[in-house]
Amino acid sequence: SHSRMEVLSSIAAQLTKSLQSLGIPNANLDWEINRKEMYAQGIDKIQLLFSANKGLAPKPFKQIVSGGEMSRLMLSIKHLIAKKRAMPTLILDEIDTGVSGEIAIQMGAMLTQMSQGHQIIAITHLPQIAAAGQNHWYVYKNHSGEKTISALKKLVGEERVEEIAKMIGGQKGYMDLKENVRKLIVENQK
Repeated sequence: SHSRMEVLSSIAAQLTKSLQSLGIPNANLDWEINRKEMYAQGIDKIQLLFSANKGLAPKPFKQIVSGGEMSRLMLSIKHLIAKKRAMPTLILDEIDTGVSGEIAIQMGAMLTQMSQGHQIIAITHLPQIAAAGQNHWYVYKNHSGEKTISALKKLVGEERVEEIAKMIGGQKGYMDLKENVRKLIVENQK
């Protein structure tokens, strides 16, 4: 329908801008709309088309997307929805899969922005994302009884610095990274 097409054009433009800020400068999103017989969701069958590279025509998203591109698009979609809807809590389980370095820092900044109006729970293995949070919970498995139980521990102060340093350097050598982690946390709190 005409009104659906107008909304989709606006969504594509907003998602494209978001993807560009997350390190896909040539992101190109479009929609393929096919008319079908009337069914519960309407008369249009809609498919997202995507290209990450200049000079390549957008193709069906699910056929060409990489893991990192998928993560960035999912975060962009959640960011767009969060700007439009009141959702008290968003749970993002490894929304950062397939990204690292500067892109992870940009994703952390986007999550921080989203946290201004929503509670964000982000499960991550990336230090850049962990450092962006206001609070840090460590998830671990307790094997002391007859069965394994997952548990949570809130990390504060040096515990948090040490855990993020371990995320960067593993169990050995993480002590040398602690000052860099402190700087990363401070930068993300600005």
